[in-house]
Order: sequence, then C-alpha cells, then structure tokens
Amino acid sequence: MELAHSLLLNEEACGQLGEHQRAAFIFKWLSFLKRLLPAADRVEVKQNQKNLVDQLTRVLMGSPGPPTRQLLSQCFALLYKIGDPFLATITIDKCSDIIRSKDDSPSFLPTRLAAIACLGAIYEQLGRLLDKTFSTVVANLIKTLKSAESQGRYEIMLSIEKILRGLGPSALPCHRDVYKVARICLTDRAMPVRCAAAKCLLELQREAVFLWTSELENMTNICFRAFEGSNYDVREIVSKLLGTMLATALMAKQGTAPRQGPRRSSLEEVMELLWGGFLRGGGGGSFLRASGDILKGGGSVSRDVRVGITQACVVFISCLGSKWLECNFMTLLALVLELVSYPRVTQNPAEAACCRCCISFILRATVGRLLGERSQVLAAKEICRVIAKQKMAVDATLSDSNMETRLSATDVVVSQHILVCTLQELGGLILGLGSTAESLLQDPSAGLLDAVTSVLLDPSAVVRLTAAWCLRCVSVAVPAQAAMLMDRCLERLTALKSCPEAVAGYSAAIAALLGAVQHCPLGIPHAKGKVVLGLAEDLLRSASQNSRLALQRTQGGWLLLSALMTLGPAVVVHHLPRVLLLWKCTFPLSIQELHSECGRGDAFTWQVMLEGRAGALCAMKSFFLHCRDLMNDEVIGRLLAPLTCAIALLTQLPALIKCYGTQVKNSSVVFRLRIYEVLSLFPPKSYEESFGILVKQLLSDLTSLESPACTGLTLLLSFCHASDAPLLGLATSDTDHLFIEEQLHSGSGAGAGSLEHDPFTIHQQPLDVPLPLPPLCRLSQATVHLFGLLFPHMAGAQSTQILDQFSESLKQLKASRQQNARIHMVSALCCGLKCLGSGQRGLLPEDTRKPALRLLLGALESGSEPLRCAAAEGLARLVQTADDAAFTVSITQINFDKLKLVRDAASRSGHALALGSLYRYMGGVSSPQHLSACVGILFTLSQDSTAPEVQVWALHSLSLLIDCAGAMSHAHVEPTFSLVLRLLLTVPSAQVEVLQSLGRCLNALITTLGPDLQAEGPFRSLCLMGCAVMQDSSDCLLQAQAISCLQQLHMFAPHYVDLSSLVPCLCANLCSSYLSLRRAVVACLRQLAQREAVEVSEHAVALVKDLPRRDNSLLDITIKEIGLEGALFSLLDRESDPQLCQDLRETLNHMLGSMAVAKLSHWLKLCKDVLSASAETATVAAVETHQEEEGGDRADDDSIYTCTAESGSPFSHPRWSTRVFATKCVCRIIAQCESGDRAHFNMALAQERRLQESAGDFLVLYLADLIRMAFMAATDPSKPLRISGLQMLLIIIRKFAALPEPEFPGHVLLEQYQANVGAALRPAFTADTPPDVTAKACQVCSAWIASGVVSDLLDLRRVHNLLTSSLGKVQAIKEVQSQLYNESTVTMESLAVLKAWAEVYIVAVQSPNQDEKPARLLQLSDPSAEPPVAPAGTGLLRLVQANLSMLSRLWLAALQDHAILNLPHEYAVQLPATGGTFYTAETAEQARQHYCSSWAAILHATALWLNSMGFIVLDEDPANLSRPVTPTSMGQSTSLASIKSPEDINSERFYLILGISMEFLCSPHSDSQMENITYCLHTLHALFDVPWPRSKIGNDQTLSVELLSVLHRLIVTRESPGVQLAVLELVRQVVCAAQERVREKRHSAEVDDGAAEKETLPEFGEGHDTGGLVPGKSVVFGALQLCLCILVRKLPRLSPKLTGSNPVPSRPPLALWHSDYQLISAALTILSELPSICSPEGSVSILPSVLYLLMGVHRELLLQPPGAALGLAVSVTLQALQVVLLSPMAHAEKCQGAWAHLLRCALNTLMDFWDSEEVFHGVNEISRLTILTIFLRLAGPEVAAVQPLLARSISKFQGCLECKDPVVLSQTYQLLLSVFQSPAAVVAVSFIQALGGALVGHLQAIEKSRPQNTEEMQAVLAGVQALETLVSTAEEEHRSQLMPILLHILISFLLDENALSSASIAARSLHESALQDLMRIGPQHSALFKALMVSFPSMKARLRAAITGNRENMKAKAAVYPALSKKSPTIQLKTKFL
Repeated sequence: MELAHSLLLNEEACGQLGEHQRAAFIFKWLSFLKRLLPAADRVEVKQNQKNLVDQLTRVLMGSPGPPTRQLLSQCFALLYKIGDPFLATITIDKCSDIIRSKDDSPSFLPTRLAAIACLGAIYEQLGRLLDKTFSTVVANLIKTLKSAESQGRYEIMLSIEKILRGLGPSALPCHRDVYKVARICLTDRAMPVRCAAAKCLLELQREAVFLWTSELENMTNICFRAFEGSNYDVREIVSKLLGTMLATALMAKQGTAPRQGPRRSSLEEVMELLWGGFLRGGGGGSFLRASGDILKGGGSVSRDVRVGITQACVVFISCLGSKWLECNFMTLLALVLELVSYPRVTQNPAEAACCRCCISFILRATVGRLLGERSQVLAAKEICRVIAKQKMAVDATLSDSNMETRLSATDVVVSQHILVCTLQELGGLILGLGSTAESLLQDPSAGLLDAVTSVLLDPSAVVRLTAAWCLRCVSVAVPAQAAMLMDRCLERLTALKSCPEAVAGYSAAIAALLGAVQHCPLGIPHAKGKVVLGLAEDLLRSASQNSRLALQRTQGGWLLLSALMTLGPAVVVHHLPRVLLLWKCTFPLSIQELHSECGRGDAFTWQVMLEGRAGALCAMKSFFLHCRDLMNDEVIGRLLAPLTCAIALLTQLPALIKCYGTQVKNSSVVFRLRIYEVLSLFPPKSYEESFGILVKQLLSDLTSLESPACTGLTLLLSFCHASDAPLLGLATSDTDHLFIEEQLHSGSGAGAGSLEHDPFTIHQQPLDVPLPLPPLCRLSQATVHLFGLLFPHMAGAQSTQILDQFSESLKQLKASRQQNARIHMVSALCCGLKCLGSGQRGLLPEDTRKPALRLLLGALESGSEPLRCAAAEGLARLVQTADDAAFTVSITQINFDKLKLVRDAASRSGHALALGSLYRYMGGVSSPQHLSACVGILFTLSQDSTAPEVQVWALHSLSLLIDCAGAMSHAHVEPTFSLVLRLLLTVPSAQVEVLQSLGRCLNALITTLGPDLQAEGPFRSLCLMGCAVMQDSSDCLLQAQAISCLQQLHMFAPHYVDLSSLVPCLCANLCSSYLSLRRAVVACLRQLAQREAVEVSEHAVALVKDLPRRDNSLLDITIKEIGLEGALFSLLDRESDPQLCQDLRETLNHMLGSMAVAKLSHWLKLCKDVLSASAETATVAAVETHQEEEGGDRADDDSIYTCTAESGSPFSHPRWSTRVFATKCVCRIIAQCESGDRAHFNMALAQERRLQESAGDFLVLYLADLIRMAFMAATDPSKPLRISGLQMLLIIIRKFAALPEPEFPGHVLLEQYQANVGAALRPAFTADTPPDVTAKACQVCSAWIASGVVSDLLDLRRVHNLLTSSLGKVQAIKEVQSQLYNESTVTMESLAVLKAWAEVYIVAVQSPNQDEKPARLLQLSDPSAEPPVAPAGTGLLRLVQANLSMLSRLWLAALQDHAILNLPHEYAVQLPATGGTFYTAETAEQARQHYCSSWAAILHATALWLNSMGFIVLDEDPANLSRPVTPTSMGQSTSLASIKSPEDINSERFYLILGISMEFLCSPHSDSQMENITYCLHTLHALFDVPWPRSKIGNDQTLSVELLSVLHRLIVTRESPGVQLAVLELVRQVVCAAQERVREKRHSAEVDDGAAEKETLPEFGEGHDTGGLVPGKSVVFGALQLCLCILVRKLPRLSPKLTGSNPVPSRPPLALWHSDYQLISAALTILSELPSICSPEGSVSILPSVLYLLMGVHRELLLQPPGAALGLAVSVTLQALQVVLLSPMAHAEKCQGAWAHLLRCALNTLMDFWDSEEVFHGVNEISRLTILTIFLRLAGPEVAAVQPLLARSISKFQGCLECKDPVVLSQTYQLLLSVFQSPAAVVAVSFIQALGGALVGHLQAIEKSRPQNTEEMQAVLAGVQALETLVSTAEEEHRSQLMPILLHILISFLLDENALSSASIAARSLHESALQDLMRIGPQHSALFKALMVSFPSMKARLRAAITGNRENMKAKAAVYPALSKKSPTIQLKTKFL
C-alpha cells in the first residue's frame, strides 16, 4: 500500500493486483491524493494535471464502488481548483456523455453513479466559474432522474444539492425545475432518496424565495407526506427542512423578496400550517379550509407524521433563536397548547397521550435547552398563569354543571390536556433550575405553589397526578419546600376528607413529596412519617363508611403507605408493627375465610376490595425495594400469611369476573399485576407450597392473550442481548429525539405511557416524569418475569409438561394470535433460562431441552426481528444451562442444516444470528473446526447482496463470533479483513445497515488483534483504510463507528493514528445533531486527552484558523476564541445526556491536568467567564441579608457587591451545574500548581520570574481573580454552587494564608481581601440558609480565623461574630426546632459550629507567639503532624475565652454522643431512649456520619481545655444554657442523689477522651483519615501533659499496656513521620507516668521504712524478684517492642533476622532523612528510661536489649553521611548511654554485679565493632572515642578498669593521637582531658601513664612546625589544656617535675619580634594564648617559675621580649582609638528588668 502514496497512480503496481486488491489500492491512492493536493505545489500540479485527469478518468470508467466514487469526485474537484479550472469542461462533458449513455446494464451503473458524483463535486468547488454550463448539466440530470433507479435518484439529488451550493444565486434559472423533481423525490419509496431530496431542498431554499413564500403551503404538505412511513433519518432531515423554511418565512426581510413582494407569514399562520399536518396528515389543503373536517374527526393520522411535525416545530423554534423565544414565548405557548383543543387528537386515550408527549417534547427541547436560567424563570411564571387560567376555566365549567355531567364537558377535557402539558414542563423547568428556582417560588406574582396545589382538586386523575409530580419536582429542586408542602397537603387532606378529588389529589401529592425525599440529602422531619402513617390508617379505616369515597380513600391510604416506605429503614422500623398489622387485616386470615367471602358483596364491593388488596401489595413491594435491611425471617414469615391468601384469591378471580363483568375485571388485572410484582421480590422457596396455583395462573395469563397489544419491543427488548440492539432498528436509542421517537416503538396498540395507568409510580426514584404503560401490558411483563423466576425451581417433569403445553397452544392458534402467543412464550422461556443460568440451581434436564429447543427454533424463523433476537439469546442460554458439548454441536448442526434448506430472509437471518450467539456464555468457542465451519457459512451469507437483511444479520453474527473466539479466531482474521474491506468498498451507501454491521466486524477485529496491531503487517493499514471508508460516509452512525474503531486502534497502536486528521474530524462532529456521534466523538477525545491533550488542542485550533468564512460555525468561532476546552465547556452547558456530560467532564479534567499549569491565564479566564454569569445575582442575595450591619462594616463591603458579569464573556447564561464544574476546575488548578513550580505560591519570586520570563504565568499573580470567582460562586442563588464556592474559598485560604506581601513587609497577601471573605461568608449564616451551606461556611470561618491573616481584632470580629451567632443557634435549637429538614441536619449544623470553634481554639492555644500581632509569616509545619494552621496569638484566645465555658460543655456533650453512637450493635438497647444532646433516637443512623466528620477536632479542643484547666472541676452554674448539657451524667438524671464528686467527673472525662481516641486508633477503617489520627495523638499528648491523667494511666498498668499495643499497631500501619513522632512522644509520656508511679512508691516506702533501709527501696518496678517481663502485661516490654519496631524499620541492619547471623553485614546502610533521625532519637530517649521503671532483677533482664540497641544504633549512625541531623542523633545516643550508665540500678546491691558484667560486654562489643571495620576518620572517629570516654568516666572501675578493656581503650586513644587531622586531634585532647579527670583513679592514672608522654611529645614538636590554620591552633590549645589538667591533678611531689615541662612548652610557643610580624594568624594566636597562659600560671607557681627562668636564660629572654611586645601593641591600639575610650554612650540602656 505504500506504493499508492504518490501524486500519480502507480499503474504498474496497480495492474499486478487482483480485482479486490486493485480496488483497495485505488482507494488508498485517492485518499492520499485528496490530502496531497491542497498542500502540493500548484506548478507541479499543473504539470501533471493532464496525466492525473487521464488516470482519474480511467478510474471513473472502471466501475468504482461508492466510497471510491466519492473520493474520485473530490479529487477531480480539488485538481481543477488547484490546477487549471478551465480544463474541467472536458471532464464535465465526459461525465455528461456517461450519464446520457443508453447502457442500462448493472455493470455500467457504478460508472454512471460516479459521473453524477463527479459533476456535483466539480460544481461545488468551482461554482460560478462554470455558470455557463450548469443549466445543461442540471437539465441532463433531471432528465436522467425520471428513469433512474433508487441509487441513481439518490446520487442525482446529492449532485444537484452540490451544484446549488457551488453556484449560489447564479443557479436561479433552474430553481423551479429542481423544485419540481425534488418535491417528487421527497415522497420517494426509497428512504435514502427522500433524505437526499430533503438535503437538496434545504440547499435550494437558501436562494429560492418562492419555497417559503408562494409555495410554502405546498412544501409543508409535501413534507407531511414525506413523513408517512419514514424512518428516523428521513424524519430528522425533513423536519430540519420544514422547520428551516417556516423560520425563514417568519423572519424574512423585505429586501430579500422578489418584485411581487410576498407577504411575511405570521407566527399564527405558521403554526396553523404545522397543526394542520398534525391533525390531518399529508392529505394537502390548508388548515383553514380543512378546519371543519378536523373538528368533525375522521381517520387517524400516522404517528410518523406527528413525530416528524413535532421535530420540525423544534427546529423551527431553534432556528429563530433564544432571543426570539424569550420575546414570543407567551404567544408560542398559547399556539402550542392549542393543539390539544381539537377532538381529533384526543379521540382516544392513546392518541391523547401521544399528543401530550409531542407537546411536552416541543417545550422541553426549546424552553429547556434554548433559554438561560433567568429566561426560564420568566417562562415558568407564564406557565403558572396558564395553569391558573385553565384551573379557573375548569372551576367555572364545574360550577355550571351538576355532579353527574361534569366529566363529559368538552372544555374540561381540553383543559385537562393543557394542564398536563404545562405541569410537566413546569416540573421539568424547576428540576433544571434546581435551588435557583427558590426566587420563583417566593415570587407572589407567579403564585406557583398556589396554582399547582389548586390543580390537585381537578376531576381528572392524570391532571392530579401530574400536579403531584410537579410538587415533587419543587421539593427536589428546593428541599426547604418539602416539609412545608407536606404540611399544607396534610392539612388540606384532613380538612377535605369528604371530597373524592381532594382525597385522591392530596394523597398523590403527599406520596410524591415522600418520594422526593430520596433525592433530598437534608430530608424531612422524622415526625412527618408518623403523621402520614396515622393519616393513611385513618383513610383505610374510614373507607367503608362512605361508598362514594371508598375507592379513593382505599387507594389514597395505600398510596401513602407505599410512599412512606421510600423513607428507608431508619423511618419505617419505628412503624413496622403497625404496617404489618394493616397488611394482616387487609387479607383474609385463612383460606376458609377467603372462600366464605367470595359469596358476599357486589361488583362495587369487590372492586374496592381488589383495589385495596392491590394497594396493600404495592406497599409491600415498596417495602421490599426500600427496606431490605428490615427483611428478616420473622418479617417474611408474617408477610407470607397475607400473600398466601392473595395467591389463593387468584383462583377465585375468573368466577368473580364472570359474575360481575368488566368493572371487576379491570381491578383483577391490577391485582394480578401487584401480586406478581411482589412475588418476584420474595425468595421463591418461601412460597413453594403455592407453586401449583401460581404456575396454573401464569400459564393461563401467558396463553389467554388478554394483552395482544403488548408485543414486540415492549416485551422482548429486555430478553434481547444488548449487543443485538442494532438489529432491532432502534437507531433512535442514541438520539436527542428518544423521548418522542419512543412513541413509534411502544407497541402497536399499547399507546403511550401515562401517569393514570399506575398512580403508585409517583413516588419511584427516577426524576423524570413516570409514564407507566397500561396495566394489561405490564401484566404481561410481570407474568413473564415471575415465570422466569419460578422456572429454575420447577421439577423437571413439570417444566417439560409446561413447554409441551406451550407448543400445543401454538398449534391451535393462527396468524397474529399465534405470533402474539409465541412472543409471550418465548419471552417466558428466555427469562426462565436466564434465571437458571445466572443462579445455582443446577443444569436443565435433558427431557426439558427438546421442547425448549423446538420452541426457540420456531421463533428463529419468525418475521419479527425482536423475536428472532430473543430466540437467539434463548438458544445461548439453553446451551449454557445444558452445559453439554454434544448438545451444543447438535444445535450448531441444526442451524447448518436449516441454512442450507430455508430460502426466506427472515429464517436465514435468524439462524445466522444463532451461530454467533451460541457461544456467548460458554467462555469461547470449543473447537477450531466448529469455528471454521461457522465462519465459512457466515462468509457466504455476508456476501449475498440480493438479501441485505441477511447480510446485516450474518455480519453481526460474525462480529459476535470473533469476539467469542478471541485468540482462536486469529487464523480467520486475514480473510475477514479482506471480506470487510471488499464489502465496504462495494456495498451501496444507501444500505447503511450493512455498512454498520461491517463497522461492528471491524471493531471486533481490532479488539481481537489488540497489541498485535503494533507489529509490522497488513492489518493495521487495512484497519485504517476501513476507518477511512466509514469516515467518508454520510451516515452519522457509521461515522460514529469509524471514530470508535480509531479510538480502539489508538489504544493498541497510538503511534499509528494520525491526530492531525483525526482531531479535525472529531471537532467537525462535536455539534452533530446525532447523539450517538457526539458520544463517540467525546469518548474519543477523552481517551486522546489522557496522553496527548496538548497536541489535541493545537490541532483543533489549527483546524479552524484556515476555514473559510462560510464554513465557520458557532463551534468553530468558539474554538478560535477560547480553544477546544472552551468549546467543550460550551457543549457541556448544552448537553443533557448523563454519559456524554460525564465524558465531557473527564475530558476537560484530563486537559486541565496536562495544560492548566502551562496555560494558566487561559484556563483561569475560561473558568472566570463561566462563573461570571452568577455575579449579577450576588448583589441582591448578599445585600438584602445584612441591613442590620453597622455602618463601618457595610462601608468596607459595599464595593464587593458591585461586580457584574463581563459583557465579553463567550458563554451565554451557563447553567448552575456548569458553573459548579468550573469551580471544581479552579480547585484542581490550585492543586496542580501546588505540585509544580514554587513560584506559584511566592509573590516575590513570581514577580521576579515574570520580569525575566515574559510568558511566565504563576497562580499567585491571579489571586484577585481567584477570590472574585470564589465570591461569585459563594453568593450565587444555587445551593450546590454556593457550597462549591465556599470550598474553593477554603482552599484559597489554606494555600495562600501564609504568603507574605512583598510590597508591605509584615503583611500577607490575603489581608487586602478581608472584606471579600466576609461578604462571601455572611449570606451563609442567614436564617433561611440550608444547614449544609452553613456547615461549609463554618469550616471556612474557622480556617480564616485560624489562618492568622487578620491581625486587627476588630476586623477579625466580623467573621468571629458569624460563628458566635451560630453558637447561639446551637444553644436555642431545642427550644426552636426547625421543621424544614430532618433532625439530623440540626446535628450536622451544630457539630459543624462546634468543630469550627474547636479548630479556632486549637490554633489559639497552640500559638507560640504571645504577641497581639500574630506571626503569620512562619513556615507551615508538616501537614501530617498537625493540621496546617498559622499561629494567631493570645488575642484570638481572648475571643474564644468569652464562650469557652459554654463551648467546653457542648464539646463534652458532643463527645458523649459520639461515644454512645459508636457502641457496638449488641449494646444498642443501652442507647438513650430520647437520643443525645445533639441527635434524636430516630435519627441516630443519619447523625452518626456527622459525628464521624467532626469529633476529632472537638476531641483535641476538649483535651486542650482540660489541659489548661489542669483537670480542675469548676462549679459553674449552667443556668444560662438553654440546652440541658450534662456531659458527665452519661444520660442519667441530675438529682441530688446522683451528684458526683470532682474525682468521678474527672474520671468520666478522662475515660471518655481516652476511650474515643483508642477506639478510633484501633479501627481498621481509619486508613484515609490521617488528620483524625493526628488529632487523636495530639489529644492524648495534651491529656497526659497534666499530672492527674498521667497518674491515672500510670497507676493502671493494664491500660498503659493496652495503649502501647494500640500505638504499636499504629506505628506498623502508618508511614507518616509526623504520626510516628507523635506516637513516640506518647510512649515517652506513658513511660514517664510509670516512672512517677515507681518514684512515688519508692518515696512512700522510704517514708514508711526510714532512711536506714534505702537499699531495699529499688525493689519496686517491673520484673519484681524474678526479673520476668510478661508480653502483653508489661509496660517495659511494650515500650521496648515499640522502640525496636522504629529502630529496625529505619536501621534494618540491627535485626539479626533481617541480616542473618553476621552481626556486621557487608551491605551498605540505608540513607536516612531528617525525620528518620528524629524518630531514632526519640526511640533512644525512651529506651534509656526503661531500666528506671524496673526492679533490679527486671533491669538486668532488659539491660542487654537496651545496650545492644544503643551500641547498634551508634554504630549504624556512624556509617551515615555527616550532617546537622546526624550530629543531633549521635548526641542523643550518647546522652541515652549516659542515662543508662547513671541509672541507680547500676549501683543497686542486688544487681550491681550483673550490671557491671553487661556493661563490660557492651564495652567489649564496642571495641569489637571498632576493630572489625575499616578505620573511620573525622566525626565518626570522634563519636566512637566519645562513647568510649563516657564508658570510662561513668561506668565505674569495675567496668572500665578491667585490664584487657582498659588496654584496648588506651590503644584507641593512642591511635587517635597519631591522627594527622587537626579536628580529630583537638577532640581527642579534649576527651583525654575528660579521662584524666575520671572519678575512677585507676583509669585516670593508667591513661596518664600511658599517654602523658605522647601528649608532651606532640606539644614539644609544635615549636618546629607552627600551626598554619585555626584548626591546627585549636588542636594545640586543646593539648595544652589537657597537659595543664594533667599537671594540676598530679600529686604534689610529681607536680614540681611536670610544671617545668608545661612552662617550657608554653614558652616554646612564643615568637620573637621578627618572627611575629611574618607569622601566620594561627601562629600569632597561639603566641598570644601561650603568653596569657604563662601570665596566669606564673604567679600561681612563682617558685618553680623563677627557678626555671634562672636555669634557662634563653627562655627568660624570649618571655621578656614577648611581654614587652605585647605592652607596646596595647599602647598602639590605645593611641588609635583615644576618643572611644573616653566618650560615654548617649543612650543609657536599662540592664535590670526586675
């Protein structure tokens, strides 16, 4: 195929190929040529133009296929456009000759079609350059059209359309001729021809004015006829044509009219034309002339026509635009609603329902999509006026009529339909507006609630139910209205119980409102459920009192109970006994009682009884669906009794129907439907005894055919596999017209769904208006479903008998009745096989397989596509349940045989599908031979061009087979590819179903090959070619498949997908009218954006830059202005499909993640533009609620409210959901920047980088925009947007609070936005604000106060007052209970307030700065160690202090509630019956989640408060509290008898806090709650900082051990260094508590026993006399275990298990971080304290471990690279060793010997480590020498004086003294000095004797080599100090001998005058130091000094010279600075501060 990539066709290579390969080669060359020509050099093209024309002409004459001829025509056009255009006449003449040719053979047809296509493409490109020849060409095409077949007519229409497009106004002479032929083709029998004709007329109407003037009425009638018998594609394009013409006619300008000046059509006339077609169809004639016929009624109009007109009306309004709709909505609404005023459209319920659906679709598709939120509010007000007007008309009609005749009034019927349509649209509008609709509800001029509520009394059931659904929409959108509306309806229902309409209407409204609670997280008050239950009981009890109201009260009562179940188990559990009693009383208590009641009553009585029992069953069904948690064995057992009677009643129904007729029959249908639905939810085993009755009744229902209308898709669709949906002709399932197109597929006579068919659907979960089908139709569905559930539980013989009975029944029926029966039976069998295959009931018996197979094979040959698909699926399930390879082979062979024998298309297609479906559930094809046979047969069927239907099904089956076979199908991949490509190149473009099946095959092939597509081979190029063919198709579904294939290919071989061609294709289809295509485009973009977001965006922008002006659509303009991401935002705002919106959001998220940081300003502006629409409404919402503010406060904030939406925003009134997503995008941008360049959060650095890099974008530079966006969102009327805005503000505060302001040192950036933050927060604290908004605002308040941004307490009080007011609300909640939401919302808000105060208090207490001005500019600490807050100083603490007493009580009460709610389920009976302080008993489950999100901060704050109080109980009078807060009473009474002592109160508080903390830290579900873990650890730390709690934990060893165990688990499971450090700090406190306990006991023993027995005092401690430390009971063991865990994890070489038996492993140590050193230091500190809490024997037990770890850690630390953290850790190690060596246990009599032995072993180990490793230099050597010195000084002579150890110690010092490193030498001298002063005289003497001489020798050598730097000088001075110490510690007789040596050495350091001037700085410093030492030592030993001077005159002379030089130097310095010594300071500093 690479040979095809050339300008000229490689004819030699092409000639060597076979026929099919040649076609592919030519297609590839044409594809390449099409891309090459626009980029080629014009000169080269002109040079090769003649050869190219010749080659293209030969291709033209070679009978090209449809895709090839399209490419050929485009290449011709491009060639003449780029080359010489005047040579095109030759090709035009050639094509014209071909068209006029008399050759009508099939082989010549492709050439003629190609010539026609070429003419259209050439004229489209060259346009007016060929205006002299077009008339002849058009005439030739028109002439040919009259005798052409369907393909020819299709191509000619498309060609004429292109000619018209290219010529524009120049084609005026032929407009009439084109119109004449196009109008004929518009009603052609071939649907593709109709589509082409509509496209042609759509292009024609651009210039042909007569189409929408004089011929407008004729055109509309032609379009109406085109709708008749049409498919979706025809309706879509014809409706576009009709709507566009009508819009043009309405908005035409006078200047565009011809000379006769046609009259502009009015809106009324346009709508009359449309409604005339809706009422009369395509019969022709004007609406006015036919009005008489319309009013009289007549034949029905095809639904195709009505659906098409409905779509045309939507196009008409869309073309006029949103502005026009806003201005003319009132008139348009009246005209649209006028449609239902004619009897012809409402002559039967099905027609009326269809008409209402059409009107609803028109309103939803226009008002719901074109108008912005503000305009929708205005439209809703107008709809309310219409509702009120119609209600008044109904009331007037009823007042003029008596009760018997009111329902027959025509005006009432018309008003009913109008009310249904308007109420549905009003509900849809309110749902879309969400909480923004609150202003609409509060507007008294609209009167929405009054108008809707008044309709509840309408005499029509469907109107009442629609009004109830509208109220449900109100409560979902504005949850605050739910409780108020329910109270209103309850009150009215109670007052109007005697009115049947009121009972039915208000009970439906209450049920709808209860169903809405599922969508309202805030819920309704719990008491409402009790009220509803009482009302329902009252209705049911009173039903028998009045026969006129019996039916309504019965239905209303059970409707209320059914809706009550939707509130869930938390509510229903409290009322379950009463509900069970109602169910019990509704049915007979026994079968005998049932038989006795059958002989009583009349028709009405039985109707009421059946309706009542059906209602009871429906309530039972609702109970099953919503309260499954309550379905235990006891409840099921109590329900089985009424169910058994209900099943038994089924046998009596035929007799009742026979006796009482139709009235009872309808009720019996509903009763059977309900019991089938309920039994489908019960486990079949529970009612197994009733199987006989049930099966008999089910068989009767399946064979009686009461519902012949419920056939086809309605019943079979659920049993067809999802992958087979394309075979069912459901092309509309993925379109925007699904709602209206479903009217064509709802069954032949079932009619559209309507609410009156099942009032109980009013409370179901879906938000869309429920449209249940008629009861008979749903009864068929329920029958089939229940049969399927029972089928696996039937005995083998019974199931066989039933299937045989099915077959016999079919034989007795004929024609349509047989078909309907077959549908029911096959559906039942498929359902049974599905249940059997998905359950654990075993295999299908062999005897049952034969009748099942016989039934399914018969259905495979049916003429119904759904039935064949269901039969194929049934066969697959049959094979699955048989699980027999031989049976599978036999079925396959049967299909083979059938395909050989049958000739009709339906049978062949059914058996072909069966071949591909058989292995669907078998995990793959069992045998390659079977696969080859199946593939071969399907290949043959796929190439049968005479039967396109067979081709479609065979190709689909082939795709299924490839998917099932997987890798086994690789052998068939190449021939399948060849088949698919060959068919793609030859199948006519009109056969789109075949092409779509080929697309599915191609997709299956790509999936099968997978990553193999990356390898070299032909498959990849074949895939790309197939995708190219499908992309060039005009069918949108085929284009969507092409995009899906390319997406798959990009997944497996991304480098071979050309984004430069794919992305433009995606962008071009981004706004397609086909939903399926848009879905495919966005799904592909989502995948591309994951890895190549930048490239995708660049290709999209490059695409629209070069487009000509005429091609610029709105999308192209959007991409040019704001990029592809802006276009996606715009599309997201318009789309309503959930999956598409989700893909759009994910695509934008991927693009944001890849591009946001690099294009920061662009993304922020994009989000700002989206959010700017909400700014206009912020002013009113904010200002109205703050009139009570002081003048000064308002003055600061007034400027904040003046922001308005930017006029230049590219987004027009985006929806609130889009704005919410924009705020989330901003939050993600902040998170992205946080992990990027640090300049994003550093203003000074960002400004500096901005000057250096002009293109640099940093987030901190856009802080003002971020604040403004957060403010706009936080003050929007939409509640979700407010919450998102507050969350965004919270993130901004947390991220930017600590950033300094470079221009104003000492200030931070956020200080200038104080007013903005305050203004954004205030609206959230108004009385009518929802609790969840207030809760989020409290979180922001606490973050703002704790951030330390505000330094002025007066400014801080603004936000502080908000929290204070909320605290007041918390106090008053018990007195003023809110009735709007569930009681759990009170808990949520109260806990949010308390948590906010807790966070503020934590910051106030922990602030290290006690200044008034907080230290805001400190760096934030480790976020894992502490919630990131900045200090706020004591000023903040004073703010909190005023409320601290009340807060502490509330905090303790909240913690008590949390502890009680967290009790295990077995302690549920101990919960307080009335609930807790902040929750009620009924809402405990809902409240638990709120406690879980708040308790941690409250716990920490409470611990800090108790810490500050020192656990001192103050006797405060709680009388000032409105709430009875008793946190220490634990739910008990507070009488005088129960008053507790302070000790008891403290104990309860202590155990409450400790218990909550430990319970959480033990929880396995706390993995993601690191913040709460940190809070708990800091809580315990604050708790144990106080002596009293520390004594409690110290005195309770079991509790201490348990706490250590919990902390050990935390160390093991958490890697956070902050958490681990906090854990170790807690361990240290526990050890400290144990030390205090031991110390106290020892002190007590000392006091008791006297000082004489002190040697017995250390007996206290762990280990006692035996020294044993029991794991699980020992604090020492627990602490040791925990320390060991830390040390081994950081230093794994410590563990012999990890390193083997070798104590000195050769592998290098792990690198440690700063936090690791901190952890090691903390662990060592704890280790060193452990011996002090042991008894002498216990200390001996633990000492080896402690010493091993200390020595090992010290050794490991010395292997680390040097650093500050390492030095600190080493010093801590040495300090820990000192603590151990100084332990009193070391000198205790009982263990002194053991300690000495162990310490000697430790010292010996230290020596061994030193000897076994390489010599360390520098700091490591000093560290080893230091630890050796500590041993020598502190371990005592029994350890250090042991001769082998002492000798080795001396040798280590000797080695260091020989070191050349001056730093090491200096430290060695210092350590040696310490040893010389050792308390152990033996050690000191030994070291002096061994190293004294070496020391003197080193110092004497200095005279010859003076120090050259400071380090060497410091070493010498250290040596002198050591020698001086040696001399001073020597005995008197030896001192006289040593002193001359010292003096001699010091004098040798002196320099003469000449040497001093030239000496180094170090030598001069040594000279001065030596002189000072001599001046100091000389007077102390004057005799020795004088004797030495006398003995050594040279030394005396050197000393004298040095002294003289020093004096002269001092005099010189004094002369230089004489004034400084005399001048006194001018400022006297105060040096005493006491």
